[in-house]
Amino acid sequence: MSAVPAGDLLAAALLGVVQGLTEFLPVSSSGHLILSRAVFGFEAERLGLAFDVACHVGTLVAVVAYFWRDLVAMIRALPTAFSRRPSGDARRMWLIVAGTLPVVIFALAAGDLVEVRLRTPVVAATMLALVAVVLLVVERAGRKVRFESSLGFGEAALLGCAQAAALVPGVSRSGATIATGMAMGLKRDEAARFSFLLGVPAILAAAGKEGLEVAGAGLAPGEWQLFVIGGVTSAVVGYAAVAVFLRFLTRHSLAAFAWYRLAVAGLFAAWWFVR
Repeated sequence: MSAVPAGDLLAAALLGVVQGLTEFLPVSSSGHLILSRAVFGFEAERLGLAFDVACHVGTLVAVVAYFWRDLVAMIRALPTAFSRRPSGDARRMWLIVAGTLPVVIFALAAGDLVEVRLRTPVVAATMLALVAVVLLVVERAGRKVRFESSLGFGEAALLGCAQAAALVPGVSRSGATIATGMAMGLKRDEAARFSFLLGVPAILAAAGKEGLEVAGAGLAPGEWQLFVIGGVTSAVVGYAAVAVFLRFLTRHSLAAFAWYRLAVAGLFAAWWFVR
């Protein structure tokens, strides 16, 4: 078995932490991973899309572990899903289905556009800044008093469109969906909870799609160590990020994350011009 360089193991751990923190916070995991590789010189060939599989699996484990009661309740509600009066959990399941369809349609229509042409540091930094402005505007507009149970299927589909837009690096799945939910009048924590549940099918699909590509190409000897480290770190950090973020939103706004996004975009712009 070939030994993996210590630098690669450290890079895997650091990127796993970045993925776990940023997948659920409204700051864009894909944007941070792309910018991290660009600025710190991590080898894209070795820790590129294939490495993201481990990180996606890790964050999937994190969100499933945190929301397992909600997920089990929806599974148990399947017998009532097609009745005239579905239970609350069955209705939530249909809302998630309605919100997932736009992502499927967009992913099929976009093809390799997102993964090949838009996965660049400049795109990621630009979208970090643009969505930061959206977050600041949404925070100041309207009252946020609605609960998730008040969502209609059209609104769930609109949230799905926001999630589809997050396929562009730098947008942030949680940032786009939480901002859209708040624009509809949802409370911050209610918008976040639905955003995380809505993300489960998307994260699962991303891990499955990239996993098939990795399975077809195979892994270099010893490379599995990078995936284990990335997956475990992203799972542990991701679980903590979900728990802390939901508590944070009960008393605080998203302004801090918006300013953080602007700071990261500004620092990258400065580095880009003087490198």
